[in-house]
Amino acid sequence: MKAFKNVSVYVEGKGVVKSSVYFQEKIEKIGGCVKGAEAIELPEDAIVLPGFIDEHIHGAGGSDAMDGTLNDLAVIADTLAQEGTTAFLATTMTQSKENILKAMRAVKEYRAANGEKGARIAGVHLEGPFISAKHKGAQPLEYVAPPNAQIFDEYNEASGNCIKIVTLAPEEKGALGFIRYLSKKGVVVSIGHSGATCAEVRAAMEAGATNVTHTYNAQSPLHHREIGVVGSALLYDELYCELICDTIHVSVPAMQLLVKNKRADKLALITDAMRAKGIADGVSELGGQTVIVKNGEARLQDGTLAGSVLRMNRALQNMVQKVGVPFTQAVDYCTINPARALKIDGETGSIAVGKRADFAVLDKEYNVILTVRDGKEIYRAN
Repeated sequence: MKAFKNVSVYVEGKGVVKSSVYFQEKIEKIGGCVKGAEAIELPEDAIVLPGFIDEHIHGAGGSDAMDGTLNDLAVIADTLAQEGTTAFLATTMTQSKENILKAMRAVKEYRAANGEKGARIAGVHLEGPFISAKHKGAQPLEYVAPPNAQIFDEYNEASGNCIKIVTLAPEEKGALGFIRYLSKKGVVVSIGHSGATCAEVRAAMEAGATNVTHTYNAQSPLHHREIGVVGSALLYDELYCELICDTIHVSVPAMQLLVKNKRADKLALITDAMRAKGIADGVSELGGQTVIVKNGEARLQDGTLAGSVLRMNRALQNMVQKVGVPFTQAVDYCTINPARALKIDGETGSIAVGKRADFAVLDKEYNVILTVRDGKEIYRAN
């Protein structure tokens, strides 16, 4: 058994306290003493947090989930471990059926291998192709497709039935029936890349939609005569909202507005990062499109934002230092909230006895010192 002894730790239901955490693959005991436990030495200013969960991440370290290889998934998993992320959804994009199927098969094979290195792939986020052409963002227009349950089933079967989230535009023909179909299967339906009206969002919610994909981005904006997807995200407490907290995709006041209107348990920070995360600025690629990465911004040649190069520990730092959210609330945005949205909060997302031993250990500057997944060290800073 291993232990963090007498450290600052964010314990579920107690906040940040000085305590000890004993764990193997799961958390065995919090507080007290267990003889013979192997103590993990940490700096004095370290704080032990639950491992971060990124439900919307395309790539990192020069690799993309759409590359569809075990090696590329391993590169992403290892890179994410460096930012304190212990679980993520391999996120696809609007592409050809063949390319999406290739990506699905790779995820199935990777998960079946049950490797112990890097962050855990908790499933797939299928972002497209069932989106609105008018709100495609950086998604390739030629592959945008209408909702299709049969094609979804092909993708899901190829993935080993691990698609957890589907981003779609509920205003498209046939979408409401598709939403009902996905909901019955336990798949999280997320409204995104959409020009939906408030009434269309409401209809989607009644059919089973529960999420909003990267709130504010690639969706109908708030207007005083039609509040669109953005206004609906602010209005309806039932909706979980993803947020890219890099201060590039969304301004600080807009983030503050979302925080002010959204229940504290309904906001999830995501990185929506693409392959250029973790490597030097320069020319990169997204879905066959050239991307220019400069000064922390990733854009297509026409200037369209093409995902981010954001790290989750920096998203947390931005939320606290720039948006003004209390520390533990911001941590919840990266941990228990996405776990709840994905219905895996019984096994991960907080530090509690019986949950997976998933930890992100940070210093006071939000640098990641150590990342532990299922009780095993997957990253340690030099």
